[in-house]
Amino acid sequence: MNKRVTVQITEKEPAVPESPPETQEPRCSECAAPLITAQLEAALGVCPHCGHHFPVSATVRVAQLADPDTWREVAGDLRPSDPLDFYDSRAYVDRLAEAQLETGLSEAMLTGVCRLAGRRVALGVMDFRFLGGSMGSVVGERFSQLVAAAIDEAVPLVVVTASGGARMQEGILSLMQMAKTVVALDMLADHSLPFISVLTHPTTGGVLASFATLADVILAEPGALLVFAGPRVIEQTTREKLPPGFGRSESGLAHGQIDLVVQRRDLKRQIAQLLALLEGGVRCDVEPVRPDTEVVPRGGGPLAQAAARAKKLALSSRSWLFGGDSKDRDPT
Repeated sequence: MNKRVTVQITEKEPAVPESPPETQEPRCSECAAPLITAQLEAALGVCPHCGHHFPVSATVRVAQLADPDTWREVAGDLRPSDPLDFYDSRAYVDRLAEAQLETGLSEAMLTGVCRLAGRRVALGVMDFRFLGGSMGSVVGERFSQLVAAAIDEAVPLVVVTASGGARMQEGILSLMQMAKTVVALDMLADHSLPFISVLTHPTTGGVLASFATLADVILAEPGALLVFAGPRVIEQTTREKLPPGFGRSESGLAHGQIDLVVQRRDLKRQIAQLLALLEGGVRCDVEPVRPDTEVVPRGGGPLAQAAARAKKLALSSRSWLFGGDSKDRDPT
């Protein structure tokens, strides 16, 4: 017995295609306010409405900090390789090639010597776009050669970090860079050269646990995530709810992990002022009321010198308090 089946087909109206990303109006990821590209660039990548600091590339960061036409690259000829023939869902060499094509960089860190507000410095800048700013063998070697250049030319070291930590595709070779960078900083300290670290969003893992937090002065941009492991991982491990703002730069400042939270527009000026202090200050054109003839030994650098001066003043005050001879007191 034959059965007839009736199928009714309803023609749908064609769907309206979404606007391509490049034609959509850009908005701030924090306050959702509309952004004008020219205004955002003029504000150095900071939202003019809420002050949210967007990540910037290493080349843009160098342009923001280095004086024009003073940049000289160090260790730029070093290129990453695949010593372990690593393959996860994709080959490591393919990931490297894609990152180099998308960023225009050969690795996740730019290193060089330049002038910053007229002062010669060795400057290193990390780029999170390159495999999450992870530290592999080449990043560790570039950092070490940058420190060597700072020592050879007797200039201070400034490093801007943005990293997810060690590069898993290089295994133990990547973890070894933590020790390597720490040893390089020991050599820098032996030559009494200042080191300023600038932590930007995000700075995590092995980079935070090695050279990023071993500076004489540690700065951070507002709202930057500064943790060894992510908050979600910590909550899953401890089964406890973390407090609001956990791991952010403001929390790090409140708990003494960092020294200053600095707006991007003030970063260059702040670094220059700190370097002037760490290198012994600047010469004043006004004649002091009473010339200081005391020579403080160099000992362990500017901070140690300041501590030695404070200790001497404290001892002289105690001597006077307990009836010591007035001639033993420090006239200053």
